[in-house]
Amino acid sequence: MKRKLIVTLILLFGFSAVFAKGSRKIKFTEYNLKNGLHVILHKDETAPIVAVTVLYHVGSKNEKPDRTGFAHFFEHLMFEGSKYIKRGEYFKIIQRNGGTLNANTTQDRTFYYEVLPSNQLKLGLWMESERMLHLKIDSVGVETQRKVVKEERRQRLDNQPYGSVLEQTFKHAYKVHPYRWTPIGSFQYIDKAKLNEFIDFYKTYYVPNNATLTIVGDIDIPQAEKWIKEYFGGIPRGTKKIYRPTVVEPPQEREVRDTIYDNIKLPLVLEAYHIPSETAKDFYAIDMLTTLLSSGKSSRIYKTVVDKTQKALMAGSFPMALEDPGLFLTYAITNIGVNPRDVEILINRELEKVKKNLISEKEFQKLRNQIENRVLSGNATDLGIAINLSKFYVFYHNTNLINNQLEKYMAVTREDIKRVANKYLNKNNRVVLYYLPKGSKK
Repeated sequence: MKRKLIVTLILLFGFSAVFAKGSRKIKFTEYNLKNGLHVILHKDETAPIVAVTVLYHVGSKNEKPDRTGFAHFFEHLMFEGSKYIKRGEYFKIIQRNGGTLNANTTQDRTFYYEVLPSNQLKLGLWMESERMLHLKIDSVGVETQRKVVKEERRQRLDNQPYGSVLEQTFKHAYKVHPYRWTPIGSFQYIDKAKLNEFIDFYKTYYVPNNATLTIVGDIDIPQAEKWIKEYFGGIPRGTKKIYRPTVVEPPQEREVRDTIYDNIKLPLVLEAYHIPSETAKDFYAIDMLTTLLSSGKSSRIYKTVVDKTQKALMAGSFPMALEDPGLFLTYAITNIGVNPRDVEILINRELEKVKKNLISEKEFQKLRNQIENRVLSGNATDLGIAINLSKFYVFYHNTNLINNQLEKYMAVTREDIKRVANKYLNKNNRVVLYYLPKGSKK
């Protein structure tokens, strides 16, 4: 009962502070320990909570083609326990002390976090330092997580309608870059991997000189710095070479089109266009373009494909924001009896409109308001601030972008949106996938 009360109070304090946090300047302290660990600290007294996060600069693009899924595997394995944390106790310890925790993996990084009452900061630091220094990697843990990861793939991809859509999209869009596989990886490669391969991967990537520790919340910064030195200062710097892929995906010269037969009832149409990395200047205009096309029921694609013509049940677009050049995706799930080709034509008409005509001043102002709300909302919680501070340091090499990212968006003009639409949303630069019911295969 006591633990539930603490969690409830954390949530209440968090929600009440959301509107107070969004628009203020975020002051932070950052420095490196001698072992290479980058530390970012932000004091926020609006609620008695603290977010303790660690971003490891390793994702699926750091894997070998015959050992995909390693980064995602470690997302799970890092909760197995350590020299001083018994197997299966990691979650229990945090939850018993009123906290929440989780982790996620992308193509570019793996992110771990705990959100705790502020008087439990020391606990969070100890827990993260334990798995950075003393992670337990043995046959029992590896075999346990092999089963967990395989079951996750079955539930989220193999047995889920449209579950393989991103996997198939990246597979068709990339031929040489490691983005051609997704973080979930492959059964066969995880099954083939030996214990020593997992140990080697851990010693290569889960080291202080490949990590960013970000702490945001109601903290005493001098005290936090002392505890950080105490728990992380003695962890040895990694000595193995960290693989950073330098391969460049060649320009796509012609449209790639394919049909995937899946256990579904309604067809899905997807288009994927190659775009620059999330750190490129054009990405701000591309991101605003996707918001224009698909953010909310009043957006262009939704109004046309779902509302007016009722050709689709749902439709939208979004950019895959990645460290290397990524993808701009548009999609729609067709209505009953609708030919997918008709839906594709409608989507392309909306794209052509943006390419041919400037959006109106009224629509542009609405778009700017949507972006402003989204950026401010992203900094409205301690965890959100920690995520952004880490991201801007690691990928943009500019932690202070957290304070001027909105300016980058507001500098985008109507002409910029039209320009990027013409530059990237071209037929020869895209992958088109139709997902059709298995029963329709001839």
